[in-house]
Amino acid sequence: MAAAFRQLWQPPLLYSSSIISPMPELPEVETYRRFLDEILVGQTIVALEVKDAHVLATDEVTLRKALSGHRVTATRRLGKNCFLELDSGQVLALHFGMTGDVGAYRDETDAPRFTRVALHLADGLRVAFIDPRKFGRIRLTESVAQYQKAKKIGPDALDITAQQLQAALGARKPLIKPLLLDQSITAGLGNWIVDEVLFQAKIHPERRACTLTEAEFKALHAAIQLVLTTAIRHEATYRHFPASFLIHAREWDTSATPNTDNHIYCPIHPKTKIAKSYVGGRATYVCPKCQPAPSENK
Repeated sequence: MAAAFRQLWQPPLLYSSSIISPMPELPEVETYRRFLDEILVGQTIVALEVKDAHVLATDEVTLRKALSGHRVTATRRLGKNCFLELDSGQVLALHFGMTGDVGAYRDETDAPRFTRVALHLADGLRVAFIDPRKFGRIRLTESVAQYQKAKKIGPDALDITAQQLQAALGARKPLIKPLLLDQSITAGLGNWIVDEVLFQAKIHPERRACTLTEAEFKALHAAIQLVLTTAIRHEATYRHFPASFLIHAREWDTSATPNTDNHIYCPIHPKTKIAKSYVGGRATYVCPKCQPAPSENK
């Protein structure tokens, strides 16, 4: 199947939806990983092409030596980070920053705009690391575990249990939203995802973590699983998300209710307008009815 896919591959850019979150989150990176898994695993990298060394966190000479002539044996993901495991035992870590993406092409004339690095494969395909704003990074690491330890990354948000979540947060006084965004606690939750998770769990983002009950932590964990699996299933194409998702209230996605302003109201309580504020310096969307504001002691 992979060989046939590579032979048929024509478009220079895989992901080009006009409805896109501000930066790649766990669902986007998992979609990237699946694409890379399809076209890279079992393939030998014959050359490294660096168009802009700004995105390299490992020097070009070291990277070229580590990659050229080596085969990709597997792909992995941890939070917002993607990894290519090589037959040498080394691992290439890809972090996509604010605007990173991947693509594939055969001819230089088809190279996606803002391609910073390209891996040339033995079958003639080229895999592009695309990054308009150049905040992404490519580096070598000994293993995913070593990278996780060095970067102080917590367990993946799809793997963490409700018990682990409560153990990590249950005694902490800061607000729940900034804590969920902390990649050292759980990896992969970005701004819109946390808003969606808290909406689905019916928890206000300004609740202090230590005030959440065991039942609320279970609801929080279930919401994390629901939001992430839904986003991955739809390959992070937000216009395909259920109408019951809060994400449609964000300014960059009005697709759920075209030519109307219905998207600015709660999908559960259609007469309640979604409120926008800032929590921890991040734009935050809340349904005042589904997510009651905390009292002073909460």
